[in-house]
Amino acid sequence: METGITLNPERRAAMVQTGAWSDKLITDYLEQAAANTPDRDAIVGYQVTEDSRTALTYRELNDTVTRMAAGLAQTGIRKGDVVACQLPNWWQTTALHLACMRIGAILNPLMPIFRERELRFMLKHGEAKLLVIPKVFRGFDYQAMIDGILPELPSLETLLVIGGDGDRSFEQRLLTTAWEDRQDTSVLFSERKPTADDIIQILYTSGTTGEPKGVMHTSNTLFSNVRPYADRLHLTPEDKVLMVSPLAHQTGFLYGIMMPVYLGTTAILQDIWDAEYVCKVIAAEKPAFTMAATPFLADLVKAAPHHQGELDSLRIFVSAGAPIPSVVVEQAGKVLNAKIVSAWGMTENGAVTMTCPEDPAERASQSDGKVLPYMEIKVTDFKGNKLPSGQEGNLMVRGASQFVGYLKRPELYGTDEDGWFSTGDLARMDPDGYIRITGRTKDVVIRGGENIPVVEVENLLYKFPGIADVALVGCPDERLGERLCAYVTLDETATDLTLDQVKAYLTEQQLSRNYLPEHLEVIEAMPRTASGKIQKFKLREQAKEVRLDPAKRS
Repeated sequence: METGITLNPERRAAMVQTGAWSDKLITDYLEQAAANTPDRDAIVGYQVTEDSRTALTYRELNDTVTRMAAGLAQTGIRKGDVVACQLPNWWQTTALHLACMRIGAILNPLMPIFRERELRFMLKHGEAKLLVIPKVFRGFDYQAMIDGILPELPSLETLLVIGGDGDRSFEQRLLTTAWEDRQDTSVLFSERKPTADDIIQILYTSGTTGEPKGVMHTSNTLFSNVRPYADRLHLTPEDKVLMVSPLAHQTGFLYGIMMPVYLGTTAILQDIWDAEYVCKVIAAEKPAFTMAATPFLADLVKAAPHHQGELDSLRIFVSAGAPIPSVVVEQAGKVLNAKIVSAWGMTENGAVTMTCPEDPAERASQSDGKVLPYMEIKVTDFKGNKLPSGQEGNLMVRGASQFVGYLKRPELYGTDEDGWFSTGDLARMDPDGYIRITGRTKDVVIRGGENIPVVEVENLLYKFPGIADVALVGCPDERLGERLCAYVTLDETATDLTLDQVKAYLTEQQLSRNYLPEHLEVIEAMPRTASGKIQKFKLREQAKEVRLDPAKRS
């Protein structure tokens, strides 16, 4: 597969010289941990619905990964092939990534909330050869969904189902057979071992132009983020990591899969967000760190008073995806032992800016942090000129953890000749180098840290009978940051339209539930510029006054 990777020799030389790129693979750290602390728990996984706990030591994880890697090779997976998985926060996701690394395959994690519409595009565009799914999760039949679109996926040769039967059973195909005894795995892994500049991960963004983009990363780009991130937070091998954010997000992947193995510590995974259950897990496992979107922090702060003394192990809570309300930081200071740290980043870069644990508590609610080592940021005007501190402008970023291209779409890479990448965000920087995200030039609504592909949803709504014009904007929400509001005008064939009708239609179009509008207003005419463009900023101002009925929220 021709990826369209963008990685020039000059960038590599500069990154190696600064020490940003160490040419290390995650399997190097796995083998180190398996040798030094073989009996330490590598992964402790909690499945909320079943109320179950699974644990693997580093010895067990290493052995399992060896078997899975040999099994993947037996199924026909070659170096450079894409292996996709649509899994919750289960130990199998981590093991699958490590197994892919052993044989030079590329992992493409997909969010469990994705349905046929998203998967048709992503699995076909990424040319996934193998897909791993749960049989059922949260009452949804993933196997039936994939069976429904299989004829449209010519590259997909193998479907493995966790909890499945027969030839499709993940357990039977990869775990029960001693594949490592049927071949010389040392030779296999040596021949297939990737370099630190090979593509190891593809994550799809929630595209703003109608199609998601496949962000490509290497071991060097990802570890150049993980190492300074862990350093800034003063994390050690004794600091267990709790991850409830999806492992198919860059947050979960970097800091729930890669960072624990890098540190040689324990990753505690929970597959469904439930604040009371999280408190139970924290009390039992005693993690020191977690990272999640702002709504998760708000939920934990509300639950914490009922668990006094049980959550004190949690030393760091990094919150990103939306600004942290100052009241939440204040309340957290009263009921949690953890220091609240704010961060900003992208799938394309991982966390780029972050406050420090030593900063005053109010920093977390007043800024999105200062740049991490090996990265650079600047705020510019629309001509690219750097702006003085305090002025709002385009946020530009460059450095070691910057991705190496969009899959098959090198023309969209969006970096200038000096390596600066336009983030699409507006920001201002204070004299100390701390930034504050002030808005977005990209047309995206962020609901609970999840980007909603506004253009795609709008395009679907334009096909709804009776809708003449549609504009989607975010309305403020104290828990999720934003919820999606739809403003529409009707043509002469329609006299009325309800939110329930819109939701039913989009659900029929196989759109993810998280992308459905939660407020609808039928208006007489869209506010427009002289050239006819819809003035969304006016609708955003209008949406600030929207107050959603809690009983009708999704």
